[in-house]
Amino acid sequence: MPCPDFRSISSRCESRAAPVTDGRSPGGNNGDLALMTDSDGVTVRVLKNAADAAAFRALNEEWIARYFVLEERDHRQLDNPVAAYIDTGGAILIAELDGRPIGCVALASDGNGAWELSKMAVAPELRGHGTGRKLLAAAVDHARDLGARSMFLGTSRKLPSAVHLYETFGFRHVPRETLRLASTRIDVFMELLLS
Repeated sequence: MPCPDFRSISSRCESRAAPVTDGRSPGGNNGDLALMTDSDGVTVRVLKNAADAAAFRALNEEWIARYFVLEERDHRQLDNPVAAYIDTGGAILIAELDGRPIGCVALASDGNGAWELSKMAVAPELRGHGTGRKLLAAAVDHARDLGARSMFLGTSRKLPSAVHLYETFGFRHVPRETLRLASTRIDVFMELLLS
């Protein structure tokens, strides 16, 4: 498989990001757009290089393997996250601390104004310290910037902290039939209306 041109990918992602105007600060040493930077040093920004793609894979493989089994869909998305998300008009956000990726989340459009929140992960040693909340806030803001009218996700009752986090952001539980998500591990279906 050919190696993606990450300079081009970063440019495409950044061109879809709205300017930072609500107290978030642009960051990065090389002109990259940070979607959110907090006083604790955690920055959320778009995926920009092969190291980010490797971190996206490793962070997701860790939690999926811990609680479940990697499915064919997981392998496709994690083997080539650029093709799975960015090339289809979506985005991958990376949370970093001191230059090290510590969390991630992906956004994928359904083509009708709804965006799936997918593959959200935080490094195990940093869970419970607010990184997931920062990632989710940045993902919701970024989806709005991309024109989302709603967001949806599938998760599991085996992940009660994640379910609770989504509920605190206003995601509501919806019937399984409402969302077409293909995964054997999903038993919680949620939606957030943005407009």
